[in-house]
Amino acid sequence: MLNISSNKISDKVNQTSYSSLEKVESRKSGKWVKRLITIFFLLILISMFLPWTQNIRSKGEVTALKPEHRPQSIQSIIAGRIEKWFVMEGDYVKKGDTIMFVSEIKDEYFDPDLLDRTRAQLNAKEQAVGSYREKVKALDNRIAALLETNQLKLQQARNKAQQAKLKVESDSMDYQAAIINYEIAEEQYARILGLYEEGLKSLTDLENRRLSMRKEEAEMISAQNKLLTSQNEVINAEVELSSIQAQYRDAVAKAESDKYTTLTGLYESEAEITKLENQYTNYSVRQGMYYITAPTNGYITQAIQSGIGETLKEGDQIVSIMPADYQLAVEMYVRPLDLPLLQKGQDVRIQFDGWPAIVFSGWPEQSYGTYGGEIFAIDRFITKNGRYRVLVAPDPEEAQWPEALRLGAGTSNMVLLKNVPVWYELWRNINGFPPDFYAPAKENNTDKK
Repeated sequence: MLNISSNKISDKVNQTSYSSLEKVESRKSGKWVKRLITIFFLLILISMFLPWTQNIRSKGEVTALKPEHRPQSIQSIIAGRIEKWFVMEGDYVKKGDTIMFVSEIKDEYFDPDLLDRTRAQLNAKEQAVGSYREKVKALDNRIAALLETNQLKLQQARNKAQQAKLKVESDSMDYQAAIINYEIAEEQYARILGLYEEGLKSLTDLENRRLSMRKEEAEMISAQNKLLTSQNEVINAEVELSSIQAQYRDAVAKAESDKYTTLTGLYESEAEITKLENQYTNYSVRQGMYYITAPTNGYITQAIQSGIGETLKEGDQIVSIMPADYQLAVEMYVRPLDLPLLQKGQDVRIQFDGWPAIVFSGWPEQSYGTYGGEIFAIDRFITKNGRYRVLVAPDPEEAQWPEALRLGAGTSNMVLLKNVPVWYELWRNINGFPPDFYAPAKENNTDKK
């Protein structure tokens, strides 16, 4: 069998005659490699226990913090035709500056004297209302006069009825007296008749007594007739009293009916006045809308409508304007998985597109070129892209954001969470676990007594 251990080149070749081979055989680099590898692994092991700041990475863009500071478009409130432009794209305008003049395209507003004619109609209706009010006053006076006359007539009729009743009582007493006189005369005639039959009285006496009895009978019948006449007058007085009441009740009812008819016309005229006033105000406001003005201080960014003579509809966009004064913010979108880890006031590190930066994900303190922010608002509903929108405002305790920033610029954002060891972060990422739930400590600013 071949002995491999004895098959060495050093046994057959003299190494001293070859300097290169002697240097290679005598090298000690293997020891240094072992030391370097050992040191490298020791450094890795030590770095596993270094602190690592967990974070949530997200893309976003620069926006304005308040809605009224974001880019907006100016719409035409009325339909019209473009007649003249007063601005160009890129111009700075102040609030109330005229941007465009439009003319009317609806035929119901073509009349140049529309306001004057509407005012004339309004004045005529106001005069009609005044006439109605005067008529109502006249009818009120008439009703008051009728009621007063009615009271006087009723009092007069009541007095007359009272007089008739008193006359009935007087005639009734006269009638009772006439009956008594007739009865006395009848008894006297009967006694005289007895005496005449006995021959004690003459025929002349008998006839005189009979004549007296007939007179008393006639007076009794006359008193009875007067009594019946007085009773009839009482009935007539009561009928007249009822007639007066009915007559004046009808007169007052008719006057009140005329009054309510007049009030109906008055209320209709007042409603028409209100309608005309509303119409007049609308016409006046509409004429002021022919000049489209800037709602705020800002810059004209784009003319959506152009040319002269083009027609606009209500609500058509004319130009877009960017407010001059605004407070910057960043809107970023996070996954639903990361949403429970976010809270208002949480720190965020932001890298703006176009600004150089050196970013260490786990060591934000060692990064350069990033800017500080804090979570200002978190949406409560998901967007169409399946993520939640988070609004980040500048951190007042950090350096100010660059002045050259413009709305719409892209950003890379890191929401800072809990500090953990590096080995734990590696283990978490290998297993696909989310970052730890972390609630930032709130500073207690309450003054102690």
